[in-house]
Amino acid sequence: MFYEQITEWQPRLTESNWASFRGADVERVLARETLRPQDLAVLLSPAALSYLEPMAKKAQALTIRNFGRTMGLFTPLYLANFCSNQCVYCSFHAGNKIVRCKLTVEQALKEGKAISSTGLQHLLLLTGESRTQSGPAYMEECVHALRPMFASLGLEVYPLSTEEYRRLYEAGIDSVTLFQETYDEITYAEVHPAGPKRNYHYRLEAPDRACEAGISAVNIGALLGLSDWRRDAFYSALHADYLQRTYPGVEVALSVPRLRPYAGSFHSSAAPVTDALFVQIILAYRLFLPRAGLTLSTRESPQMRENLLPLGITRMSAGALTSVGGYSDTANVGSAQFEIADERSVPEVVRMIRAKGYLPSFCDWVNMREKDAVGL
Repeated sequence: MFYEQITEWQPRLTESNWASFRGADVERVLARETLRPQDLAVLLSPAALSYLEPMAKKAQALTIRNFGRTMGLFTPLYLANFCSNQCVYCSFHAGNKIVRCKLTVEQALKEGKAISSTGLQHLLLLTGESRTQSGPAYMEECVHALRPMFASLGLEVYPLSTEEYRRLYEAGIDSVTLFQETYDEITYAEVHPAGPKRNYHYRLEAPDRACEAGISAVNIGALLGLSDWRRDAFYSALHADYLQRTYPGVEVALSVPRLRPYAGSFHSSAAPVTDALFVQIILAYRLFLPRAGLTLSTRESPQMRENLLPLGITRMSAGALTSVGGYSDTANVGSAQFEIADERSVPEVVRMIRAKGYLPSFCDWVNMREKDAVGL
């Protein structure tokens, strides 16, 4: 399992080792066609900050070669925000006094219709971690209701068993998104003081279980800024590489979420991920994993998303809400998980993508497991 690689690399990811790399090391890596994990470490080192321009040129060329000039679009739909965890960085923290809400299947269907009317065909379903309020059976009901309206449905919920993933796959789920949050076990325990999410290893192995259950696509990542960003970025990319090699039939992608304001008072002790460092991470991901998808959410500002678009991003959210409800009924809405930074509508995001010389893609693939999928 992937944890073996974490323990293998841990002694080598020290401040002194990062500082030992020089410009000549970066130049040698940029001249290579296929990169190794040690090359990834070079690209994430302080020395690589002076090489963002050549890194960007190579990253853009690799992205166009493997993905063309298309930009996949999706949006999230939060089904519930009840949670039994106490994640110190999240509004859904069980102890927070927020407006808790759970959509009925009928309400989820209404929300889905509102989203579908924008032209979006890829939908990501999310819940808080509460098996009593949003268990697999509830998710399955929602998936059955929403399946006919969309080309594909993704799931971003708490870690499930292999059988539960298989059950939801058979109901119509195509992809699973699951962030480890941080790969550092000590920090992980500190920011998850109570609740089922405290189980580091069960979460770490969830992408394996999803792949084994037949899920077509898996999207992983770390919450950048929660812990040492270089180590988390390194392990995120290494984890994606492991999944690509272990499950060659699965489409593997990485997300790059940064900490955003939320309902709480936690402040990470880790150094913030500046815009320049954020660019460095994305470029390192693309150069190390030329065929992996890179997902960018509305956590980032409109200007930042526009600037990052040509540097390796292949998929972004549009017209997104992080509250429970709000697409069809703005009066009865549950509290949001975090504040979004890009509040533009779907048409506005589409215009931006076209203005940058790219083609927005509402539907880049279709789940054909059901005859009634999107009416095809």
